[in-house]
Amino acid sequence: MKRNPILEEEEGDNPLGMLTNLFDVAMVFAVALMVALVAHFNMNEIFSREDFTIVKNPGKDNMEIITKAEGKVKKYTPSSDSDPSSGNLGERVGTAYRLENGEIVYIPE
Repeated sequence: MKRNPILEEEEGDNPLGMLTNLFDVAMVFAVALMVALVAHFNMNEIFSREDFTIVKNPGKDNMEIITKAEGKVKKYTPSSDSDPSSGNLGERVGTAYRLENGEIVYIPE
């Protein structure tokens, strides 16, 4: 009976043997980090099948509107210039206020 020398190799003889498990540990760490970031920033909506709209920094100069409709995520950044080549279209047309009873009142400018 012929013996295969690869199967008889001892663990102490292979200096790269520990590196094979290092990749697995790095992948588990990366997935755990992504899950922790999603949970920390409350971004669970991105992974759901429902449509949603998120407004980041409302009323400020760096405001962003993120929408998900029909499986596509779009990001809109309003700006004062209406240049179609920049991808930033639109202008501020008014202000909305939420009253104490939850009603929203829009005041055009």
